[in-house]
Amino acid sequence: MSNKLNSQILSDAIEKILAYSAGETITINGEEVQGKKRNFVETVELQVNLKNYDPQRDKRFSGTFKLPSVPRPNLKCCMLGNAVHCEQADRIGVDHMSVEDLKKLNKNKKLVKKLAKKYDFFLASDNMIKQIPRLLGPGLTKAGKFPTLLSSKDDMQEKINEIKATIKFQMKKVMTLNVAVANTSQDQQQLTVNTQLAANFLASLLKKQWQNIGVMYIKSTMGPPFQIFF
Repeated sequence: MSNKLNSQILSDAIEKILAYSAGETITINGEEVQGKKRNFVETVELQVNLKNYDPQRDKRFSGTFKLPSVPRPNLKCCMLGNAVHCEQADRIGVDHMSVEDLKKLNKNKKLVKKLAKKYDFFLASDNMIKQIPRLLGPGLTKAGKFPTLLSSKDDMQEKINEIKATIKFQMKKVMTLNVAVANTSQDQQQLTVNTQLAANFLASLLKKQWQNIGVMYIKSTMGPPFQIFF
């Protein structure tokens, strides 16, 4: 699918995002703006306004896409695992819970909610995944964090990296979408490729593709937004 983003506009926007997050002075609409270096790595978000789309009538879309560079490396995972997987998780420094640990939560809604809040995503062993609703109730599903299956053949670290690199576009009741596509510790090339791939993937999900996209911005957590599609 053809790339509808202007490479020069995108390149300038990314250059300014990286300069601003490094504390350098950048120019926006002819005015100089002083950047500020934060004591954390800022996430770079793609912000999209859709047009000619009716969330009530048109089919709602949902799609996931694996980016070449991980946008949010600090996402926290918990392994809901059998003995082998819990041992593996321990070796690579990943939090884990066994069936016995889950039973202790006693389907308590507050405790399950707290667990869902503590982690960004969950993995579960194949013999555990069927038991999750029975052990925890619908809490993880409601939080949109039902575990991803980790089979005995899968490499745990690879699976974690894959999930961290995967973005999701989902149409809800509003016409705006915000998705983390990169971070300010990455270089210009990584930001460019991730942004282009994410934008193209979103367009491929839409009924009229790029004609359904009104405007598109990218911005870092604490930085100003830059328009990359008009």
